[in-house]
Parts: sequence; C-alpha cells; structure tokens
Amino acid sequence: MKKVMVGMSGGIDSSVTAYMLQNEGYEVEGIYLKLHNRTDGYHEKNLGYIKDVANFLGIKYHILDLADEFKEEVYDYFVNSYLEGTTPNPCVKCNRQIKFGAMLDFAKEHGASYLATGHYAKTDGEFFYEADDKTKDQSYFLSQVTKEALPYMMFPLSTYKKEDIIKFGEKLDSAYKRITEKNESQEICFVETVYTDVVKRHANIDMPGNVLDEEGNVVGKHKGYMHYTIGKRRGFTVDGAHEPHFVTKLNPTDNTIIVGKKEALEINSVEIENLNMFIDEKEFDCTVKLRYRSKSTPCHVKLENNKGQIELKEPVFGVASGQLAVFYKDEKVLGSGWIKNTK
Repeated sequence: MKKVMVGMSGGIDSSVTAYMLQNEGYEVEGIYLKLHNRTDGYHEKNLGYIKDVANFLGIKYHILDLADEFKEEVYDYFVNSYLEGTTPNPCVKCNRQIKFGAMLDFAKEHGASYLATGHYAKTDGEFFYEADDKTKDQSYFLSQVTKEALPYMMFPLSTYKKEDIIKFGEKLDSAYKRITEKNESQEICFVETVYTDVVKRHANIDMPGNVLDEEGNVVGKHKGYMHYTIGKRRGFTVDGAHEPHFVTKLNPTDNTIIVGKKEALEINSVEIENLNMFIDEKEFDCTVKLRYRSKSTPCHVKLENNKGQIELKEPVFGVASGQLAVFYKDEKVLGSGWIKNTK
C-alpha cells in the first residue's frame, strides 16, 4: 500500500481529497501548513476542522510550521513588489517554494510516494494540464512548480466539478457539517480584506502625488502609487477628462502614476524572465495567459538565457509587470515566466 500525504487546510476540497484517496486504497496522512503567525484563532479553527475529518477517516496528520520560510519567500516578496510598483502573484510563489517545495520534501522524508492537494488541475508526472472544470482550473498558479516535483504530485479533484465535490463531502458524515461552515479559501490567504491593508503595515502608502499623461504633463492627483495597479480606472483625478482614463504605469521613485485612454493599455509584445519550462524548444507557437482570469491569446515565443520574448498575434489590454505569463498547447502547460516589460 503506497503512502500519500495530503495537504489539508480544513476545507472541503482537501478533506474530500483525503477521503477519495483512502477509498482508492492508499495509506493517507494529512499535513497542515502553519504559514502565518496569527493570534486570532485562525490556526486553531482550521485544525479543529482537520481533526474532525482525520478522526472520521482514522488517519493521522502532521502540523508543519513554515511561517519563517513563508515570510521570506512569499509575504516579503508580496510587500516589496507593491513598494517597487509591480503587481505580485504570491500564490504562484507559495506553490513553488512552500507547498510543492518544503511540504513535498517533508512528505518524501516521511516515506510518502506522493503529495496530494485539493487543487483543480491535472498532471501526468511530466506536464500540468487544465482541470475539466475550467471555472476552477488552477494550472496557471502551478506553472512555476519545478519539473522535478511533478512525478510526486496528485490532484484527485481534476475531473470533477465543485458541485460533485460537495456531494462527496456529504459522505464524510459528522465532519461534513463542520467543514462546510468554513469559508472558501481566498486566493491570497494572508489578505483578509484588501492588499493595501497588508502593505500599509510596512510603509506609508497614503502619499498624494501627481497624475501624468503619456507626455509627462501633470493632469491630476492621486492618493499614493501603491493604491494602484495597471488598468485601474478609479481613485485618481484627471482634469477636464470626459472619457475614462486608466493607469498605464507606476513610478515609485517620484510617486507618480501615468494614465491614458483604453488604447494606451494595448500590449503587443511581452518580455519575460525567470523561466520554468517543461519543454526543451527555444522557439515555438502556442497560446499564453498573461493573468489568471484572462483568455488564452495566440503568440510566438523565443527563449534564451532564462529570458523570453512573446509576440502576441492579437493585442491584450492591461498587462502588469510582476505577473506571470503561462504558455499552453491546448490544455497542456508548456511552462511560464515572470513578466518584466511590455510594449
């Protein structure tokens, strides 16, 4: 009987993952990641849900404290990105460094053949693929996970829709009522309301500054560059404007933002760095997602020295430096890179 460690949050997805794998005959153990040094009962509540499920299934679970690693690899990166005027993607960092880095190492050290999670995605041990439920698909967030980790990963929910998982959860009997009381996980687990609440703990983000047009003329005022991301259209003034204006660039050094009309957001070329590829080709055609909820766009890609150039075959609007470009061939993830510049 092969052992599988399951990353358990106390929510229904990870609980059903453990339940499914046990029914398939695997020896299952849970892992709870303690990633935040919170004092509001957050961990105690989650562990209460996990205990209920573990008792019902008759499995043991481990508590893995990775708060220091999480702060260094994910939290600090998140804050520093906003200070530098870029838009971070902490879930991608967490999946690579924490969940399928440190947690996978822990699972292997404790004799597990696989690490399973409640992600909605597929893998065959060589590539990631989109989940069948495209509304829940998380392959975008997994695309920076190392190639070496793929043979150890399992995603039992990959072929199911959310409503199917809820029905499965009902079979957890007395534990079901408890786990359904738990709110769905947020995309950014340590952001309780809005990202600015996190950043303002580390810097003064309320610093009024000038709004510039594309020629560098002062055309209005804003409340501090860290309040804005590329494509935002509210929260600043543009003198005499009769059409919507959008943020096209942030300048942290002088606390200015540049705005323009919608056409100013049009992007045709993207420069990327810090690649994570699952194929060896250095030049190819594919489709690319430039943010999680965007549609896939046809493109031509050239890669060299851990950098790449993406030429889009149709324009995309509002692409932000610091986000991830993920390459797809149909449903297969070919790899990804972090967006550095656009034009």
